[in-house]
Amino acid sequence: MGKVRNIIQTKGSAVFSINSGTTVYNALELMFEKSIGALLVVDNGKFVGIFTERDYARKLILKGKSSKDTLIREVMTERPITVTPDTSIEDCMKIMTDRKIRHLPVMENDGLVGLVSVGDVVKFIIEEQKFIIENLEQYITH
Repeated sequence: MGKVRNIIQTKGSAVFSINSGTTVYNALELMFEKSIGALLVVDNGKFVGIFTERDYARKLILKGKSSKDTLIREVMTERPITVTPDTSIEDCMKIMTDRKIRHLPVMENDGLVGLVSVGDVVKFIIEEQKFIIENLEQYITH
């Protein structure tokens, strides 16, 4: 099974981030523009949390808050679960399934190096299985 670094090498390490003083509304605009479901929260170059669509739905809308008046720091997930480039794809899937989360920030040497989504993990697993099946078919027919 592959590692997180394989996903990052394929999709790239570019991530979208905001600071904790950004309004939820501005964060949602960026998420819509980039067609993404999560933003990493970085203050003064330090990773401090993650803001996801789920944070918006559960911590803002259901509590009757306004996205134009609420800051990310009020609704973000602080100290989210992270992985490293050496974490296996299988472990990522287990973490995401057990914790019911869709995004895992990737950290290396106290620095943020990427973000892996459940979609990235599923896509990797499908491609890996497709490769194995093709190799087995070639082995059997030759």
